[in-house]
Amino acid sequence: MTVRLARDGAVAHLLIDRPDKRNAMTLAMWQAIPALVEQAADDHAVRALVIRAAAPGPFCAGADLGEILAHKDDPAWLAESQAAINRTQRAVARLPLPTIAFIEGDAIGGGCGLAVACDLRVATTAARFAVTPAKLGLVYPLHDVKLLVDLIGPGQAKRLMYTGGIIDAAEALRIGLAEMIADSPASLLEPILTVSPFSIRETKGFIRRVLEGQSEDDDETWSVFAGAFQGADFREGVGAFLARRKGVFAR
Repeated sequence: MTVRLARDGAVAHLLIDRPDKRNAMTLAMWQAIPALVEQAADDHAVRALVIRAAAPGPFCAGADLGEILAHKDDPAWLAESQAAINRTQRAVARLPLPTIAFIEGDAIGGGCGLAVACDLRVATTAARFAVTPAKLGLVYPLHDVKLLVDLIGPGQAKRLMYTGGIIDAAEALRIGLAEMIADSPASLLEPILTVSPFSIRETKGFIRRVLEGQSEDDDETWSVFAGAFQGADFREGVGAFLARRKGVFAR
Protein backbone atom coordinates (compact mmCIF):
# COMPACT_ATOMS: atom_id res chain seq x y z
CA MET A 1 0.00 0.00 0.00
CA THR A 2 1.36 3.42 -0.94
CA VAL A 3 -0.51 5.02 1.98
CA ARG A 4 -1.36 3.10 5.11
CA LEU A 5 -2.07 3.48 8.80
CA ALA A 6 0.10 2.00 11.55
CA ARG A 7 -0.41 2.37 15.29
CA ASP A 8 2.29 2.72 17.94
CA GLY A 9 0.61 2.86 21.31
CA ALA A 10 -1.59 5.95 21.45
CA VAL A 11 -0.20 7.37 18.20
CA ALA A 12 -1.44 6.52 14.70
CA HIS A 13 1.03 7.05 11.87
CA LEU A 14 -0.27 7.76 8.39
CA LEU A 15 2.61 6.53 6.25
CA ILE A 16 3.31 7.70 2.70
CA ASP A 17 5.19 4.86 1.04
CA ARG A 18 6.16 5.54 -2.56
CA PRO A 19 9.88 6.25 -2.22
CA ASP A 20 10.72 5.48 -5.85
CA LYS A 21 8.60 8.50 -6.84
CA ARG A 22 9.67 10.70 -3.91
CA ASN A 23 6.28 9.95 -2.34
CA ALA A 24 4.42 11.82 -5.08
CA MET A 25 0.68 11.42 -4.63
CA THR A 26 -1.51 9.61 -7.15
CA LEU A 27 -5.25 10.05 -7.35
CA ALA A 28 -5.70 6.68 -5.63
CA MET A 29 -3.54 7.86 -2.73
CA TRP A 30 -5.52 11.09 -2.30
CA GLN A 31 -8.71 9.04 -2.41
CA ALA A 32 -7.48 6.64 0.27
CA ILE A 33 -6.40 9.13 2.91
CA PRO A 34 -9.78 10.35 4.24
CA ALA A 35 -10.80 6.79 5.16
CA LEU A 36 -7.47 6.25 6.94
CA VAL A 37 -7.94 9.50 8.86
CA GLU A 38 -11.44 8.39 9.84
CA GLN A 39 -10.05 5.02 10.93
CA ALA A 40 -7.66 6.81 13.29
CA ALA A 41 -10.49 8.96 14.64
CA ASP A 42 -12.64 5.88 15.30
CA ASP A 43 -9.90 4.07 17.25
CA HIS A 44 -10.43 5.14 20.87
CA ALA A 45 -6.91 4.05 21.78
CA VAL A 46 -5.47 6.71 19.45
CA ARG A 47 -4.68 10.12 20.92
CA ALA A 48 -2.73 11.72 18.04
CA LEU A 49 -2.02 11.28 14.33
CA VAL A 50 1.41 11.72 12.73
CA ILE A 51 1.68 12.03 8.95
CA ARG A 52 5.13 11.06 7.70
CA ALA A 53 7.08 9.21 5.04
CA ALA A 54 7.31 5.47 5.60
CA ALA A 55 11.10 5.70 5.26
CA PRO A 56 13.48 8.61 5.90
CA GLY A 57 13.67 10.88 2.87
CA PRO A 58 11.20 13.03 0.98
CA PHE A 59 7.98 13.72 2.86
CA CYS A 60 5.97 14.19 -0.32
CA ALA A 61 6.89 15.67 -3.71
CA GLY A 62 3.27 16.71 -4.32
CA ALA A 63 0.85 15.34 -6.88
CA ASP A 64 2.20 12.87 -9.44
CA LEU A 65 2.88 15.12 -12.42
CA GLY A 66 3.13 12.21 -14.85
CA GLU A 67 -0.34 11.05 -13.91
CA ILE A 68 -1.70 14.59 -14.25
CA LEU A 69 -0.17 14.98 -17.70
CA ALA A 70 -1.65 11.66 -18.78
CA HIS A 71 -5.14 12.90 -17.82
CA LYS A 72 -4.87 16.61 -18.54
CA ASP A 73 -7.52 16.38 -21.29
CA ASP A 74 -9.94 14.34 -19.19
CA PRO A 75 -12.29 16.76 -17.37
CA ALA A 76 -13.90 14.00 -15.29
CA TRP A 77 -10.53 12.76 -14.02
CA LEU A 78 -9.35 16.30 -13.25
CA ALA A 79 -12.57 17.03 -11.36
CA GLU A 80 -12.21 13.87 -9.27
CA SER A 81 -8.56 14.67 -8.59
CA GLN A 82 -9.46 18.13 -7.33
CA ALA A 83 -12.28 16.71 -5.21
CA ALA A 84 -10.05 13.98 -3.75
CA ILE A 85 -7.34 16.46 -2.76
CA ASN A 86 -9.95 18.71 -1.16
CA ARG A 87 -11.47 15.79 0.76
CA THR A 88 -8.03 14.85 2.08
CA GLN A 89 -7.12 18.38 3.12
CA ARG A 90 -10.44 18.92 4.87
CA ALA A 91 -10.30 15.52 6.59
CA VAL A 92 -6.83 16.22 7.99
CA ALA A 93 -7.54 19.84 8.95
CA ARG A 94 -10.79 18.96 10.73
CA LEU A 95 -9.79 15.72 12.43
CA PRO A 96 -10.64 16.10 16.14
CA LEU A 97 -7.32 14.49 17.09
CA PRO A 98 -4.13 16.57 17.20
CA THR A 99 -2.14 16.07 13.98
CA ILE A 100 1.59 16.42 13.39
CA ALA A 101 3.44 16.35 10.08
CA PHE A 102 6.95 14.93 10.51
CA ILE A 103 9.03 16.14 7.58
CA GLU A 104 12.42 14.53 6.99
CA GLY A 105 12.99 15.75 3.43
CA ASP A 106 11.18 17.60 0.68
CA ALA A 107 7.58 18.77 1.19
CA ILE A 108 6.79 20.26 -2.20
CA GLY A 109 3.54 21.51 -3.75
CA GLY A 110 0.71 19.30 -2.57
CA GLY A 111 3.12 17.70 -0.10
CA CYS A 112 3.63 21.06 1.55
CA GLY A 113 -0.14 21.53 1.46
CA LEU A 114 -0.63 18.23 3.28
CA ALA A 115 1.82 19.34 5.98
CA VAL A 116 0.05 22.69 6.30
CA ALA A 117 -3.28 20.89 6.86
CA CYS A 118 -1.84 19.38 10.05
CA ASP A 119 -1.98 21.17 13.39
CA LEU A 120 1.79 21.16 13.87
CA ARG A 121 4.91 20.49 11.82
CA VAL A 122 8.19 18.99 13.03
CA ALA A 123 11.04 19.21 10.52
CA THR A 124 14.49 17.70 10.50
CA THR A 125 17.43 19.79 9.32
CA ALA A 126 17.15 18.03 5.94
CA ALA A 127 13.58 19.22 5.37
CA ARG A 128 12.76 21.60 2.52
CA PHE A 129 9.48 23.28 1.64
CA ALA A 130 8.05 24.82 -1.52
CA VAL A 131 4.65 25.84 -2.87
CA THR A 132 5.12 25.39 -6.61
CA PRO A 133 1.86 25.75 -8.62
CA ALA A 134 3.04 29.01 -10.20
CA LYS A 135 5.94 27.14 -11.80
CA LEU A 136 3.42 24.92 -13.58
CA GLY A 137 0.85 27.56 -14.47
CA LEU A 138 -1.51 26.14 -11.84
CA VAL A 139 -3.08 27.47 -8.63
CA TYR A 140 -3.61 26.10 -5.14
CA PRO A 141 -7.24 25.42 -4.21
CA LEU A 142 -8.75 28.26 -2.16
CA HIS A 143 -9.10 26.02 0.89
CA ASP A 144 -5.36 25.28 0.83
CA VAL A 145 -4.47 28.94 0.26
CA LYS A 146 -6.48 29.82 3.36
CA LEU A 147 -4.71 27.16 5.42
CA LEU A 148 -1.35 28.59 4.34
CA VAL A 149 -2.35 32.22 4.94
CA ASP A 150 -3.80 31.32 8.35
CA LEU A 151 -0.52 29.65 9.27
CA ILE A 152 2.16 32.07 8.07
CA GLY A 153 0.27 35.25 7.15
CA PRO A 154 -0.47 36.76 3.74
CA GLY A 155 2.96 38.25 3.11
CA GLN A 156 4.95 35.05 3.56
CA ALA A 157 2.23 33.05 1.78
CA LYS A 158 2.51 35.38 -1.21
CA ARG A 159 6.30 35.06 -1.19
CA LEU A 160 6.13 31.26 -1.30
CA MET A 161 3.31 31.12 -3.87
CA TYR A 162 4.55 33.92 -6.13
CA THR A 163 8.12 32.61 -6.36
CA GLY A 164 7.70 28.84 -5.99
CA GLY A 165 11.08 28.94 -4.27
CA ILE A 166 12.43 26.27 -1.93
CA ILE A 167 13.14 27.17 1.69
CA ASP A 168 15.05 25.13 4.23
CA ALA A 169 13.98 24.02 7.69
CA ALA A 170 15.51 27.02 9.44
CA GLU A 171 13.61 29.47 7.23
CA ALA A 172 10.43 27.43 7.64
CA LEU A 173 10.84 27.69 11.41
CA ARG A 174 11.47 31.43 11.18
CA ILE A 175 8.30 32.18 9.23
CA GLY A 176 6.08 29.75 11.16
CA LEU A 177 5.80 27.03 8.53
CA ALA A 178 7.41 24.62 11.01
CA GLU A 179 6.96 24.69 14.77
CA MET A 180 10.06 22.69 15.66
CA ILE A 181 13.29 21.34 14.21
CA ALA A 182 14.01 17.90 15.67
CA ASP A 183 15.04 14.39 14.69
CA SER A 184 11.65 12.99 15.72
CA PRO A 185 8.22 14.25 16.77
CA ALA A 186 8.55 12.57 20.18
CA SER A 187 9.35 15.69 22.18
CA LEU A 188 6.15 17.30 20.89
CA LEU A 189 4.02 14.17 21.13
CA GLU A 190 4.95 13.28 24.70
CA PRO A 191 3.37 16.31 26.39
CA ILE A 192 0.34 16.17 24.08
CA LEU A 193 -0.32 12.59 25.19
CA THR A 194 -0.25 13.54 28.88
CA VAL A 195 -2.97 16.22 28.83
CA SER A 196 -6.73 16.06 28.48
CA PRO A 197 -7.87 14.84 25.05
CA PHE A 198 -11.21 16.56 25.73
CA SER A 199 -9.41 19.89 26.16
CA ILE A 200 -7.39 19.38 22.96
CA ARG A 201 -10.44 18.37 20.94
CA GLU A 202 -12.57 21.31 22.07
CA THR A 203 -9.71 23.81 21.79
CA LYS A 204 -9.00 22.62 18.26
CA GLY A 205 -12.66 23.18 17.43
CA PHE A 206 -12.56 26.68 18.93
CA ILE A 207 -9.43 27.55 16.92
CA ARG A 208 -11.17 26.34 13.74
CA ARG A 209 -14.10 28.65 14.57
CA VAL A 210 -11.72 31.60 14.99
CA LEU A 211 -9.97 30.84 11.71
CA GLU A 212 -13.35 30.71 9.99
CA GLY A 213 -14.27 34.16 11.28
CA GLN A 214 -16.01 33.69 14.62
CA SER A 215 -14.85 36.23 17.20
CA GLU A 216 -17.50 36.03 19.94
CA ASP A 217 -18.82 33.15 22.02
CA ASP A 218 -22.21 31.70 21.14
CA ASP A 219 -24.50 29.35 23.06
CA GLU A 220 -22.56 26.32 21.86
CA THR A 221 -19.12 27.58 22.88
CA TRP A 222 -20.42 28.80 26.24
CA SER A 223 -21.97 25.38 26.78
CA VAL A 224 -18.64 23.66 26.08
CA PHE A 225 -16.82 26.03 28.43
CA ALA A 226 -19.30 25.62 31.27
CA GLY A 227 -19.78 21.90 30.78
CA ALA A 228 -16.05 21.23 31.15
CA PHE A 229 -16.31 21.91 34.90
CA GLN A 230 -18.63 18.90 35.21
CA GLY A 231 -16.46 16.61 33.09
CA ALA A 232 -14.38 13.61 34.04
CA ASP A 233 -11.21 15.24 32.69
CA PHE A 234 -11.67 18.25 35.00
CA ARG A 235 -12.12 15.96 38.01
CA GLU A 236 -9.02 13.99 37.05
CA GLY A 237 -6.98 17.10 36.34
CA VAL A 238 -7.84 18.74 39.65
CA GLY A 239 -7.32 15.49 41.53
CA ALA A 240 -3.89 15.06 39.94
CA PHE A 241 -2.96 18.66 40.73
CA LEU A 242 -3.97 18.35 44.40
CA ALA A 243 -2.21 14.99 44.74
CA ARG A 244 0.88 16.30 42.94
CA ARG A 245 0.79 13.49 40.42
CA LYS A 246 0.41 13.25 36.67
CA GLY A 247 -3.12 13.17 35.35
CA VAL A 248 -4.36 10.01 33.68
CA PHE A 249 -6.88 10.92 30.99
CA ALA A 250 -8.93 8.55 28.85
CA ARG A 251 -10.04 9.56 25.39
